Amino acid sequence: MSIAFLLTSLVVIATPGIGVLYTVAAGLSRGARASVVAAVGCTLGIVPHMLAAVTGAAALLNTSAMAFQTLKYLGVAYLLYMAWSTRKDAGALTAPTGATPRSAPRVIGSAVLANLLNPKLTIFFFAFLPQFVPAGEPHALSRMVALSGLFMLLTLVLFVGYGLFAAAVRTHVISRPRVLRWMCRVFAGAFVALAARLAFADR
Repeated sequence: MSIAFLLTSLVVIATPGIGVLYTVAAGLSRGARASVVAAVGCTLGIVPHMLAAVTGAAALLNTSAMAFQTLKYLGVAYLLYMAWSTRKDAGALTAPTGATPRSAPRVIGSAVLANLLNPKLTIFFFAFLPQFVPAGEPHALSRMVALSGLFMLLTLVLFVGYGLFAAAVRTHVISRPRVLRWMCRVFAGAFVALAARLAFADR
């Protein structure tokens, strides 16, 4: 595997975005287990984009303005919903230890949906992967799948790291109401900012 691919992937994955924000929020609100589940969900959310890029279906988003705009605004709407939900459910961060946690399928479903409604991820894969497949490569498809698998593995490892760190400082956070209120506002604002960035994104 190319060192350039590894370094580029690490920079892309480590840059805070929807997945990182969701995983950190899960770690702070529900602890280590929830953060790991969220990281798994965000990683699984990459699969549809990877498959679209590998099979060439991403070309539809790149050539059809309507398809791109439709998916983009669905993503914007979902990010705004997540911002509203973060503010509305701010009390979840102070839930007692014995509180019933969100089920793993719900956490994973939300994470997958967050990534699924981001058309830029599909186009990123469509433009990113071919750069690391040599011209005339006889097994181009299998190489792209392998690179995608490595990208997903790196995503899982880094996101789990983010989430576990958030879970580690959770106790210090939930014992300070003022910090909690500030963090909820920051998370909600970050989701709104991501929605705005996506809304003004061009193909």
